[in-house]
Amino acid sequence: MVELDFKKGNGILPAIAQDSKSGKVLMLAYMNSQAWRLTLQTGEAHYWSRTRGEIWHKGETSGNIQIVKEIIADCDYDTILLKIEQIGGAACHLGYESCFHNKVNNNGEETTIGKKIFDPEKVYKNEFA
Repeated sequence: MVELDFKKGNGILPAIAQDSKSGKVLMLAYMNSQAWRLTLQTGEAHYWSRTRGEIWHKGETSGNIQIVKEIIADCDYDTILLKIEQIGGAACHLGYESCFHNKVNNNGEETTIGKKIFDPEKVYKNEFA
């Protein structure tokens, strides 16, 4: 079995979630060894929440789970790319398809791109919104 290098990041490593069909980058999160094992065991993305200090099963609250279709490790085994099927159409806890919905123009001004798929206040009941 592959040995990921969790030591370099003090027990966590970056995990990029990419839509397996469109190739769109949906989010960047972190995994510890427990989240990695759960992801492998269940076929659904699990992450380490740095904010809450706990394992986070993506979609547990919202229903917008990520079904893992393919996993690719980088050359140093300290970052992984999850090619996923995003259930519900939104990876972002703010309701957008992708967490990368804030376009920064060359002058530093910001434009929101994309549209909201769901209302986070209704889904999370103010937990994150």
